[in-house]
Amino acid sequence: MIGAGAITGSTRHALLQLPGADVFRFRSRPAGKHRKIKLGDWRQPWLRVAGALLLAVSATIHLVLYLTGYRAIPTIGWLFLVQFVVAFVLAIGALVTHSRLVAIAGAGLALSTLGAYLLAVWIGLFGFKEIRTRAGIAAGLIEVAAFATLALAAVIKNARPATEPGTDRPGTRVRAGVRAAVSLVVGAVGAVSVAALVLFGIAVAAAGTGVTLKTAEIGGVTVLTNAKGRTLYLFAPDTPSTSACTGSCAAYWPPVTGHPMAGPGVTGRLGTIKRSGGTTQATYNGHPLYTYIGDSTRGQANGNKLDLNGGYWYAVRVSG
Repeated sequence: MIGAGAITGSTRHALLQLPGADVFRFRSRPAGKHRKIKLGDWRQPWLRVAGALLLAVSATIHLVLYLTGYRAIPTIGWLFLVQFVVAFVLAIGALVTHSRLVAIAGAGLALSTLGAYLLAVWIGLFGFKEIRTRAGIAAGLIEVAAFATLALAAVIKNARPATEPGTDRPGTRVRAGVRAAVSLVVGAVGAVSVAALVLFGIAVAAAGTGVTLKTAEIGGVTVLTNAKGRTLYLFAPDTPSTSACTGSCAAYWPPVTGHPMAGPGVTGRLGTIKRSGGTTQATYNGHPLYTYIGDSTRGQANGNKLDLNGGYWYAVRVSG
């Protein structure tokens, strides 16, 4: 029988070296020292869920826009459907894998979607010019957040050093270099995110519609247009003092806001009403005026005689 004092220092050392003991090395650390959790580690569940959720929300907004009106727009419509499908595939991939490539692909999708929105607002995309809507603003902000989250996840995932601290002195320099590189890339991601927010804010502030009214002949009929030559419409359920097109309806039929001014050939009665949100909407002969996002350029009247959003839409005739 071995007494309590019979265990020598060498015996203790041997017991500590039993196979598998290294698995629990983190438990033998001195008091007060804890294993650090890397904030941006893609393997942490909360970050995977956050990235997936942002992609899914962005995809859902684009699906709703597609189903409620954008599908009628050539080229742009099916791109909304493609964004929805790709975003949901990447969201599922983010939840079930730890792949760095999934994080990179998700960040790229978010940034490219935001870029397409900015182009559509500023100069037009595939003949389509976007207008400011609550859904578009929400989607843009979500896409900036998605890019920042997924880009950081991709950068920091493989930043863990290959060797344990204290086991290899030359490795210390390697780890320092890795940390410096990661810090640089993280800073770059932050800078891109801030730049995206600034550009997005500028685009939102600049988006809008004109209030100078003009005329154009389409299909043998003289119709009312805005300053850019886009056909203006009336909504049958409206009254001379109230617009019945609110919420998502106004995203597809943007109200002509501001006080109207008569251009050449405009002879009807001009006026304004107050919309439910407090903005001023132009009227012509008692009809609140709208454009239609399905018209990509001047000379089109794709919204004429459409039964959408609770009633019929008609191009406004100058003669009334």
